[in-house]
Amino acid sequence: MELLDGKKISNQIKDEIAAEVAEMKKKGEKVPHLAAVLVGNDGASLTYVGSKVKACERIGFESTLVKLPSTISEVELLKKIKELNEDDDIDGFIVQLPLPKQIDTQKVLMAIDPDKDVDGFHPVNFGKMALDMTTFIPATPFGILELLERYNVETKGKHTVVIGRSHIVGRPMSILMGRKGFPGNSTVTLTHSHTRNITQITSQADIIITALGQPNYLKAEMVKDDAVIIDVGITRVPDETATRGYRIVGDVDFENVSKKVSYITPVPGGVGPMTIAMLLKNTLLARERHIIRKEEK
Repeated sequence: MELLDGKKISNQIKDEIAAEVAEMKKKGEKVPHLAAVLVGNDGASLTYVGSKVKACERIGFESTLVKLPSTISEVELLKKIKELNEDDDIDGFIVQLPLPKQIDTQKVLMAIDPDKDVDGFHPVNFGKMALDMTTFIPATPFGILELLERYNVETKGKHTVVIGRSHIVGRPMSILMGRKGFPGNSTVTLTHSHTRNITQITSQADIIITALGQPNYLKAEMVKDDAVIIDVGITRVPDETATRGYRIVGDVDFENVSKKVSYITPVPGGVGPMTIAMLLKNTLLARERHIIRKEEK
């Protein structure tokens, strides 16, 4: 069994991007600028956005954190998004989810300029991804592809089972793993809460990507020998022995599943760090497109 070490690979990617940014500075060029919009004070969101800001500082990006109250109206938030869309200095931005109940999340995501949508959630970018066109791939699926590629995990002709059908992970992964190229060219089964006989399906899979958010859902008996396991699940489980009063657990029963597979991602330290690294990579791509658009005007 080999760990797919997202922490190690994400640091490699950050170092590669930092080297590119250093070259830009040397040439007197504009460095990438990422903005994050945070509505309210959700603990997990604060931590996640904070880690994005720190990552920007480490690699030499400019970053802006836009903090807004949880009581903000939908109209006011859409106005702020319009400002960011029109701000020529910002190459890409994200709106941290979840949003308060009074705001229509889909309306907000639709309002983001697709050329600045470094989260890859806008329907224009999702559609381009589905058609195998150059676009922003959602950061978590992008990170999974990068892990598979850098560890040279064979995907061609393999049976990939995706558990979960969210537009953030499950659906894009089902498309990306079936695309032509590497990683890809696998036969994909997308499973969800209404799938019958799921153990029968997963036990035939060469690669399992699970994004349910249900602690220890995937058991050893659901997995065949030498399978590849990608665990996207992150759940806080109460633990009185831990300093913070909880521990982070994935969708996979790691202790038992890891004994019979060829590759597996740990939680934490697997897919999570890759998500931030690929958000930075998307921002670098956004900056390149920004320059091209300027030159075309």
